[in-house]
Amino acid sequence: MEFLVDMVTTVPEGTSAEAVADIRTREAERARELAAQGNLLRLWRPPLSPGEWRTWGLFSAPDAERLEQLLASMPLRVWRRDTVTPLTPHPNDPGSAGAR
Repeated sequence: MEFLVDMVTTVPEGTSAEAVADIRTREAERARELAAQGNLLRLWRPPLSPGEWRTWGLFSAPDAERLEQLLASMPLRVWRRDTVTPLTPHPNDPGSAGAR
């Protein structure tokens, strides 16, 4: 099953630049691992407001419980609010075998 996840990160005030850099490095490493496992399919940067830190991600997991485990394994989750939208195939999806 695929899920679209809107990830909004809010870094706590007073957090050092070094701490932010460290967690971003660890987040990138974890994202690479999830991609290699086939769980993280795509990432997008939507239009941002000044100071906004936001990402849209397309994830694959057997169910919502497993997706939550995957999201919880990402270092930025401590500062992030995730909004999950389960996706179902559309009959006219040009990327599916059933499209006409």
